[in-house]
Amino acid sequence: MSGSLLVDSLAHAVFWVVVGIVIGGAALAVFPRNIVYNILGLIACLSGVAALFLYLGSFFLALMQLLIYVGAICIAIVFAIMLSRPLHLEVPKRRMPKLAAGIGAASIFFVAIAAVAWKTAWKPAAERGADWTITTIGHLLLTRYALVFEVISLVLLVAIIGAIVTTGFSRRLSS
Repeated sequence: MSGSLLVDSLAHAVFWVVVGIVIGGAALAVFPRNIVYNILGLIACLSGVAALFLYLGSFFLALMQLLIYVGAICIAIVFAIMLSRPLHLEVPKRRMPKLAAGIGAASIFFVAIAAVAWKTAWKPAAERGADWTITTIGHLLLTRYALVFEVISLVLLVAIIGAIVTTGFSRRLSS
């Protein structure tokens, strides 16, 4: 077996391991009823997505994925968990209307994303430049990718507001 074939086989094996981590983390984020396991699954899933970005050669996106989603959003969720109802109390039963509403909202979101992906005129990616200095990245974030930067800020704001609302709601329930 030649060296490059061995490296390719190893790269494919690592890719499938990472895909398994993403799928396993997503399942762990959805199915357990203990919220601590859910957040650990979410962290595993988002870290796997960052590894996929790294595998695709986008170091910047992998770093942003780790910093924003794993580092900021998941930590905000952990704070919300710490400030919410204690875990030793009995977990309330799932209500079918809420479950059906969640499935309906997820279906609408999936159909909307699929419609946008279907109607988008995809273009091949432009050639990447060789200049990836902090100055260049900062300039691109504030000019060409300003909308992406603003959307990330909005996602962080929504996560913080969600943590505050969750905390306030759980304190009203416990008192």
